[in-house]
Amino acid sequence: MKNAELYNSAAAKQIAPKRSVWYSFAVMGRERFLRNFIVPHFWAKLCIVFIAIFLMGFFLSFLIAVNWGTDPYSFMNINIASRLGWTLGNWQLLLNAVMFVLLVVFNRRLIGFGTLFNMVMIGYTADFFTWLWRQAGLYSVMEGSFVIRLCVFIGAMICFVLVAAVYMNADMGLSPYDGTITLISQRLPALPFFVLRMCYDFLAVAVGFFATFRTEQGTQGSMTGAVVMAVFLGPVITCVGKFMRKRIPVFNSEDVKTSPSEESEG
Repeated sequence: MKNAELYNSAAAKQIAPKRSVWYSFAVMGRERFLRNFIVPHFWAKLCIVFIAIFLMGFFLSFLIAVNWGTDPYSFMNINIASRLGWTLGNWQLLLNAVMFVLLVVFNRRLIGFGTLFNMVMIGYTADFFTWLWRQAGLYSVMEGSFVIRLCVFIGAMICFVLVAAVYMNADMGLSPYDGTITLISQRLPALPFFVLRMCYDFLAVAVGFFATFRTEQGTQGSMTGAVVMAVFLGPVITCVGKFMRKRIPVFNSEDVKTSPSEESEG
C-alpha cells in the first residue's frame, strides 16, 4: 500500500509540470486573444466602430445606386453576387467567413469586434438601403439628372472613405479582406505594404470585372470609381489615423495595436 502511494505521488509529480506548462500556454493564448477585443477605451471605441461600419454600408448603398463604382472589395463582391444571383450581403458574408478562418489560423491578433461587425453588417446594410432607395424612387431621380448623380457620387465616396478610415484606425480589429493582405505582407517582408495593398485592390477590381464580363447583366458599377478608391483609400486612412491620434483622446493611447503596415514589418 505504501509503495502504491509512493508510485502515485511520483507519477503525479511527473505529470504536474507538463500539465502546468500547457495550461500556462492556454491561459496566455486566451489572454492575448481577449486583449484584441477588450482594448483601452473599449465602450467608446465599440460604439464608434459600430456606427462607422453601419455608415460604410449606408454610404455604399448610394454608390451602388449611382453605379459609378465603389471600393475595390465591394466592387468585386457586387459583381460576383450579381453573377451568382445572390444578394451582396449573403455572398460577402460567405467570403468573409472563409478569410476569417485564415486570420484565426495564422494571426489572431488581427481579429476584434470590428472584424465581426464588418463581416456581417456592411453587405446587409447596403442591401437594405439599396432596396429602400428603389422604393423611395431615388434611382429614377438620379437617372433624370446628371448633376444630382454626380453630387451623390462625390458625397457618398468622400463619406465612405472617411468612415472607413475611422473604423480602420479604431484599434478594434481588421476586416477579413484587410487582414488577409496583412497576412500576405507578413510573408513578403521585402515588399512595401502600400505596393502590395494597391496590387491587392487592383486584383479585386479585375476579379469583379471578369466575373460579369460579357454577361447579360454586365459589369455592376464603373471600374473607374473602384480604381480611384484603390489609389486614394490608403493615404486617406493614414491621414485620418494621424488626426485621430492627435486630436481625439480616446485614440491617443499607448496600448494600441500596430497598423497593417506595422504588422507586416513585425
